[in-house]
Amino acid sequence: MERKTNPELSWNAKQLRKNMTPEEKTLWYQYLRNYPVKFYRQRVVGHFIADFYCAKAKLIIELDGSQHYEESGLRYDKMRTEFLEGLGLMVLRVPNNEIRRNLRGVCDYIDFLVFGPEGAPSGK
Repeated sequence: MERKTNPELSWNAKQLRKNMTPEEKTLWYQYLRNYPVKFYRQRVVGHFIADFYCAKAKLIIELDGSQHYEESGLRYDKMRTEFLEGLGLMVLRVPNNEIRRNLRGVCDYIDFLVFGPEGAPSGK
């Protein structure tokens, strides 16, 4: 039986889950972990590892540190985003400092992307 994903990528994803950045921990433990729609952290999608992935919403959330704003990081992220969008996924890029400064606003925007203008289902 053929594996669906590269074993090395799966191992890397597992290591990234064990060693999340402070911003990833904040978003995961304070919000996405118990979200009403299932999110996965450090999920292999194609030949990339997404920080957070929601299959139902076709949404990938990427938290970007300073290296993502250097020339090589910008080029790589552009290529990566184009590939993921080619799979029919939306990629939301969030700067790390936005998690620290405006977590509520980031969470509200995620709600908007997942549930539309009506917001999250009641009981959230």
